[in-house]
Parts: sequence; C-alpha cells; structure tokens
Amino acid sequence: MDHSERISRFQSEAMAFEKAVRRALDPGEPVPTVPSCPGWTVSDLVAHLGGVHRYLAHVLRERLAAPPDPGGLDLPQVPAAPDERTEWFAHGARELAELLRELGPDTPVWTWSAEQTSGFWLRMQLIELAVHRWDAQSATGTPGPLDRAVAADAVTQTIEVMAPARRSWKAAPAGTGERYRFRSTDGPENWTVVFEGDAVLRECRPAPEPAPEPGPAAPADVEAAGTASDLALFLWGRLPATALRVTGGDAALLPHWFTLVPPV
Repeated sequence: MDHSERISRFQSEAMAFEKAVRRALDPGEPVPTVPSCPGWTVSDLVAHLGGVHRYLAHVLRERLAAPPDPGGLDLPQVPAAPDERTEWFAHGARELAELLRELGPDTPVWTWSAEQTSGFWLRMQLIELAVHRWDAQSATGTPGPLDRAVAADAVTQTIEVMAPARRSWKAAPAGTGERYRFRSTDGPENWTVVFEGDAVLRECRPAPEPAPEPGPAAPADVEAAGTASDLALFLWGRLPATALRVTGGDAALLPHWFTLVPPV
C-alpha cells in the first residue's frame, strides 16, 4: 500500500469505529465492556484512541524530533456525554488523517521505531485503528474481519517492528532457536520468524512472486495457517491460538509466542 491508500483505509476504519461506538453507547443503557481489552469499556476505548490521535497530531504538527512529555500537553478533555465523546473521536481522526495527507510519507518526525518518518505513524495507526474497530464491534456483536491488505501488512509490521520492540521493552527471555511459520490461506504471503538470543530473525515473503526455483524451507517448530485477518488478530492478542490451523510442528508452541513477544 502507498501513503494515499493507507489514508483512505484509515478514514474507512475511522468511520467503521465511529459507527460501532454509536451502536454500543446506547443512551440509558450500561456502557458495554470490551471482551478483547480486559478492564476496558467502550468509553475507555474511545478515550484511548482519541487521545493517541491527538498526541500524534501534536508530534506531527510540531515536527518533533523527540517524544513530548504527555503531562505537558494541553489536549482537549474527553467529553463525558456519549454523543459528544464519539464526535470528539471522529474530529481527532479527521485531523490526524489531514495532517498525514499534508505531510506525505517521508517527513522526518519522532517515532518509537528506527524509522523516523510520518509514514511510520500512518502505517502504525491504520493497523491500531483496524484492531480497535474490531474491539469496538466485538463489544456488541460479531466483529468483521480486518481488511485483507491491512491485515497482511499488520502481520509483517508485527514481525519486523513490534516483536523486536516488545522484546526490548519487556525484557523477554532469550530465544533458543524457536522457528515460527505463519501462512495466509487467503493470499500468497508466508512469514517465518526465528528467535535467537535477543535477535528476531525475519524471513518474510509478503510479495506474490516466489523465487524461480526456491530451495526447501527449513522446518518450523510450529507452522500455523489462517486468513491474514486471523493471523493479525492472533498476533495482536485478539484471537486464541485455536483460531489458527496448525499444519506442522508442535501446536503448544503457539501460545509461547507471547512469552517471546510480551504484550504491551
């Protein structure tokens, strides 16, 4: 996906999130909890996502080269009334999308990743918004799957960016050569990840064109298959390991992924 495609999908996910929240925040009814976010209600989810959008809008608008102190930011207070809170979210999402469109993908700006660009934030926020849209829908019914292109990108991003970051943030145990392989059942992608000591070695093949004469793939300790959406939602801790189909190796190693890559 290029920058403009990501912005279009971000806007679509924002509208879907807003619709799910309006359905959940029925006046006069208790605010529903979010099953996939223990301890959170839908109101908490809206406050979280709207706050993140405004924090990042400040980073982008000011072209910051270092993270700001959240305590020093003069951000609008989250409204208490459900309709006002939902509109507050929608306004923040629109503002962030407009800023990202204006800046393009290559504006230098602080991020928590090695990639210090505005494009990093769009990629990250599209994925996070799609997952939280799924969360919001799950509060009142059966959530729709992630867009396939977004989901495939989320798997790649999780393996290449989030896994090493989470291991460093949470002081995860050293890898002992564990090899995981994830295969998409609704597209050509497959991803192999090896944990060696502190390193996360990626063997991602998101491109649809295989090598002309590929050699035999090294066996994986566990190989799991699912739609790109199911793979992404598993890696983001939304679906259990049983939602994937183990096609090789030891299925008991799938939950071990979250020991090697601790949730945040």
